[in-house]
Amino acid sequence: MDITDLFALGERVGDKLAARGETIAVAESSTGGLISAALLSRAGASVYYLGGAVVYTRRAFRLLTTLTADDVAGMRSSSAPYAQLLARHQRTRFRASWAVAETGAAGPTGNPYGDPAGHSCLAVDGPVNRDRVLRTGVDDRAGNMLSFAMAALELLAQAIDEAPEP
Repeated sequence: MDITDLFALGERVGDKLAARGETIAVAESSTGGLISAALLSRAGASVYYLGGAVVYTRRAFRLLTTLTADDVAGMRSSSAPYAQLLARHQRTRFRASWAVAETGAAGPTGNPYGDPAGHSCLAVDGPVNRDRVLRTGVDDRAGNMLSFAMAALELLAQAIDEAPEP
């Protein structure tokens, strides 16, 4: 698996969105923008890609979302509920048909919450909602970033395929 595979998957997801006349917004963390890059690798991406944010730090959270401390009370950032909240927030904020969110620990060490390197939480919000926790079991930062982005796009593609036609 390499960046070419990621971009090919992003193009396939883009094709699905364009064919359905639907749109997407993204919130990602440990993928560092790879999900957005993959979705934007298809020519004509502006038809479906509305925007995204790399919400990597607390400061980025404050500046790139309209969520408050109350919205995340009792949640930790590298969790399925947090990924679901980010996806729902992006979908609402951008008025998108779909949103995908990712948060995790790429490595080479774990995060402050006790999750090991290779831990990622993914969520899709749209006509079909999905979430997934991924643990690669490796500490390869770049490899994990790529794996997380691939898994997020695969989850999104599955949700789109399961959704009724708009």
